[in-house]
Amino acid sequence: MAIATETQPLQQHKVNASSASPVEQRRWTLNDFDIGSSLGRGKFGHVYLAREKTSNHLVALKVLFKSQLQQSQVVHQLRREVEIQSHLRHPHILRLYGYFYDQFRVYLILEYAPKGELYKQLQKCKYFSERRAATYVASLARALIYCHGKHVIHRDIKPENLLIGAQGELKIADFGWSVHTFNRRRTMCGTLDYLPPEMVESVEHDASVDIWSLGVLCYEFLYGVPPFEAKEHVDTYKRIVKVDLKFPPKPIVSSAAKDLISQMLVKDSSKRLPLHKLLEHPWIVQNAEPSGVYKG
Repeated sequence: MAIATETQPLQQHKVNASSASPVEQRRWTLNDFDIGSSLGRGKFGHVYLAREKTSNHLVALKVLFKSQLQQSQVVHQLRREVEIQSHLRHPHILRLYGYFYDQFRVYLILEYAPKGELYKQLQKCKYFSERRAATYVASLARALIYCHGKHVIHRDIKPENLLIGAQGELKIADFGWSVHTFNRRRTMCGTLDYLPPEMVESVEHDASVDIWSLGVLCYEFLYGVPPFEAKEHVDTYKRIVKVDLKFPPKPIVSSAAKDLISQMLVKDSSKRLPLHKLLEHPWIVQNAEPSGVYKG
């Protein structure tokens, strides 16, 4: 997999793949798209529903402002995100078809996930059933096994970075903190409640940070809050480092689910439950939809 270096320019790009969709088979400009409604806004721009005129293919067009990217010094991070995500092909990873740019903006052409953000669904429900949570966790485990096989560590698994596709399938949508590496890393990145102890303590980390984050996510799916939440950031850090894991009495969660979470949220990263073993865990086997699609 080709990874950009800091000296490479961000060029107009199409993804070369034998399985290319109609959207991928050309270079684009903004005139190639009919722009529809806003799907949301992020730190550096907006996301719009768009239709590629030639193929009638619906996509999500992420519009980023160059000036904001440069001011925040994240141009290299964006380049790395594009290079990584554009090479990934998995049913539980949002496709990045390609990108183009003009004088002021960068445009990312992304797969459209019609059912929107998982975070909003979780807020609406407060917490998920064990069947729904297990289906999502198993889907993410498969996607992460695929990523790790390509030496990609995600490093920011959380509800806000997950979308729901047309069939109800979960998709990892944001690779902003991802890295393609054959070595251990030291960068502290991600989101406070999801940081593993090794990042909090600034020691080297590897792909097992994603197992920790998936454990935090599983807990949040079932309880509606992350496990190490505290009023002050410093107290959250302390709880993470101590692995101060508590299971409240409500909502009622099965002992099998608690067992799985406890095997993932382990301070020694080498002792966390491997993702392929997670898929064999009784709670996953008994609750997860084999199709990876939660239909409600």
